[in-house]
Amino acid sequence: MHISDKAVSKWERGQGCPDLSLLPGLSNLLGVDMERLLSGELNVNEILGGNMKKLNFYVCPTCGNTVTSLAEAGVTCCGKKLQPLQAKKAEGEERLNLEIVEDEYYLTTGHPMEREHYIAWVALLSGDSLILRRLYPEWEMQARLPMLPHGRLYWYCSEHGLFWQETRRGKGE
Repeated sequence: MHISDKAVSKWERGQGCPDLSLLPGLSNLLGVDMERLLSGELNVNEILGGNMKKLNFYVCPTCGNTVTSLAEAGVTCCGKKLQPLQAKKAEGEERLNLEIVEDEYYLTTGHPMEREHYIAWVALLSGDSLILRRLYPEWEMQARLPMLPHGRLYWYCSEHGLFWQETRRGKGE
């Protein structure tokens, strides 16, 4: 980038800062997004042994893109910073109908599947696995997912957000 060691030394000692025109190049070179570069927060996430059931889901309100992460992450899409969704426990009519068919979960619901209001995806999480099925508006909501031990279902409604329910009766009820 043709930056002198003296210029970098000044930046490191807080006696100056890079010209704004250099920031995109520095961001790319260092593999850090602009927001973190400007804030000075370049900390690496600690390695988690954790559980997939603690997965974070992010959904872009503009394009509907879905992103997941096992740890706190700086996620942006369509120029917007995304926050992890907070899952609500499904109650009553919000719950998906869950049947076991040929060693798979068969999911259905009476939820509207209209262009403006639909379930965008369903996901099954277990301790070490994530299976996500994309759904489409104006199609009937049906999905088959393999049975995983101790699984938890998540789904995203375009109007009401993220929901969850246990796959085994009695657990989490």
